[in-house]
Amino acid sequence: MAIGKLYQSIDNELIAEVSYQFQHEEPQRWWGELTLVDYVRIKDGTGYIIELEDGRKARCALKKRVNRAVTSLPPRYVYHFSGSSKFEEEVE
Repeated sequence: MAIGKLYQSIDNELIAEVSYQFQHEEPQRWWGELTLVDYVRIKDGTGYIIELEDGRKARCALKKRVNRAVTSLPPRYVYHFSGSSKFEEEVE
């Protein structure tokens, strides 16, 4: 699995590092699964930006996969992430 970052889309505030894996990837439609590297509480829904290992970013939506909890204390859940926009190269 690759390592990336998850941000709030409102203020670009870093939420956590994530471990992610794509299940489907096309320029305008993509999805996969991710887990947060550290324990952080997040809500389902839109309003997130995922940054991939290579620096590309795009808005995404998250949904907790309740049946796929990672066994650890505190629990780290598996989230389904999806998006429908092109990944943009990181601009510094």
